[in-house]
Amino acid sequence: MSGTSVVNALAVLLILTSMLVVETRKLRRAAYMYSIQSLVLVAIFLSLAVFMQAEPLYIWSITALITKTFLVPCLIIRTLKTVGNQEEEGPALETSSSIFLAVGLVALSFVIVEPFHMHAVLKLKVALAVSIAHFLLGLLCILARRNALKQILGYCLMENGSHLTLAIMAYNAPETVEIGILTDAVFAVLIMTIIARRLFKVFGTLDTDKFTLLKG
Repeated sequence: MSGTSVVNALAVLLILTSMLVVETRKLRRAAYMYSIQSLVLVAIFLSLAVFMQAEPLYIWSITALITKTFLVPCLIIRTLKTVGNQEEEGPALETSSSIFLAVGLVALSFVIVEPFHMHAVLKLKVALAVSIAHFLLGLLCILARRNALKQILGYCLMENGSHLTLAIMAYNAPETVEIGILTDAVFAVLIMTIIARRLFKVFGTLDTDKFTLLKG
């Protein structure tokens, strides 16, 4: 199997794990699914590093393994232990509607990349389409789910999608770029989980539809 085929196959697996993160009602399980998905992302980075002979991606792989596979899920699970909220409340969209929209977004992503003819991405159109779909699925998770922690996971999906796009389009970017991106992402998740704990302490729920007192 060629390097391109490996990357594209892993990219498809990334989409499947994204769907599980979005649709899983149990929040702890969703956090574990995100950890598995991030591990697939690390595998894509390593494959790209070998296939593209891009040494910076080895550093990307290590930092993504530490932050995305372990640190971010740990922050989510630690927050779950604090709030004692193990299962997502009713979503803003029914599961069938959410899956239908997700499939539509994936199809839209492939339509978007079809006109691309740049040499750098010509063999990785599937992976590029998946990276865009990944970003859109994260946005769908934020809009279609009412639980604050599930929305944080949606943000993480968007960040993973952006991360994969950067790896495909600018795989020779300096390691400092990768470190900066991951630092911002980790601190963003840390701040959002702290806010989620405070909201739960005040309102007794993480259902964002019930935060009506925040409307000014």
